[in-house]
Amino acid sequence: MDVVSRVRVSGPLAEHAAGFAAYLAGTGYRPLSAANQVRLLAHLSRWLEDRGLAPAELTGRRAQEFLAARRAAGYTCRLSERGLAPLLGFLRGLGVAPEPERLVPVAAVDVLLDCYGGYLAGERGLAASTVRYYLDEARGFLAGREDLAALTAAGVSGFVAAECRRRSTGSAKILVTALRSLLRFLVVEGLVTPGLQDAVPSVAGWRGGGLPKALPEGQVAALLASCDRDTVTGRRDFAVLVLLSRLGLRACEAAALELDDIDWRAGTVTVRGKGRRDEQLPLPSDAGEALAGYLRDGRPASGPGRRVFLASRAPGGGLSAGAVKAIVRSACGRAGIAPAGAHRLRHSAATGMLRAGAPLAEIGQVLRHRSVSTTAIYAKVDHVALGQLAMPWPGSLS
Repeated sequence: MDVVSRVRVSGPLAEHAAGFAAYLAGTGYRPLSAANQVRLLAHLSRWLEDRGLAPAELTGRRAQEFLAARRAAGYTCRLSERGLAPLLGFLRGLGVAPEPERLVPVAAVDVLLDCYGGYLAGERGLAASTVRYYLDEARGFLAGREDLAALTAAGVSGFVAAECRRRSTGSAKILVTALRSLLRFLVVEGLVTPGLQDAVPSVAGWRGGGLPKALPEGQVAALLASCDRDTVTGRRDFAVLVLLSRLGLRACEAAALELDDIDWRAGTVTVRGKGRRDEQLPLPSDAGEALAGYLRDGRPASGPGRRVFLASRAPGGGLSAGAVKAIVRSACGRAGIAPAGAHRLRHSAATGMLRAGAPLAEIGQVLRHRSVSTTAIYAKVDHVALGQLAMPWPGSLS
């Protein structure tokens, strides 16, 4: 707090400077970052004083004017709404600054999407992540469609055909599934012609037609070695990568892991998987050591919430699935290998178990597959076993 205390604040916000500094410290800001935020408060306070404005007049529009003045004065950081958000959030929480006004009226499509999101979560019982996927696809379809009653089967199939030209097979399948769901909802609401969901064409794609894309041997070790375990962030990233590569966790599962999910005495970890299923897995010794190393010498003891993996930058909070994927991409860059997604480590875990002689049934249990056919795709990467089944190539056809 010594760095913070040296910031001089005058004007109408001066009385809130000490409270803001304490708030920043409590939410995990480091001294230098906290001092920069208090300097922002000092600049805003002077700006209000120069214009004869009270904090109660600090509306969203006034905040935009302040940011414009800050840019014009030659400042190079905290020039956006995001940079100003911690300060405004603190002042609004005290009731000093007014809540942000809605400058743009709510569009009809937003109201419809809110209703659709409630239907997906409440009536269909879909997970929040699935609801977000469906809403994103629904927004793209509804954009520019003001008269839903005039929607035709040709319009639906034409939209799908145009979209699928620029999508992968997997993305196209998500689109048509989400679109059928949306149209069923619109039929129930009486907004479109009944049966219009049947106009959504299917996407050609053969299950198991491709090979699982595991990382080449040695690259997983390179990813792990790229983590600087002398730093907090490095210990966290190492633990994340170990869980992804040893237990085959999905990015969302690693992000959702909580402290209470780890049973150190039993040597197990509870994974919150797809379809809201919780399953216990044995915790390998190397994964346990990586987790213990981060929890002991990395994760703040007073960190917010019960999530295992926390963001390294203030205001902290648990990692998102996107942040877990970013950890994998960053490790690829440090290791000097081609960018890879977090799911590649899941495939690598499966193929590693297969090479070690684990049966497919056991691999399916670790990966928590509901169907044996899902695990069966890994049989195609067992070249030794497949070689015993292959017929010898004829030496000559003449």
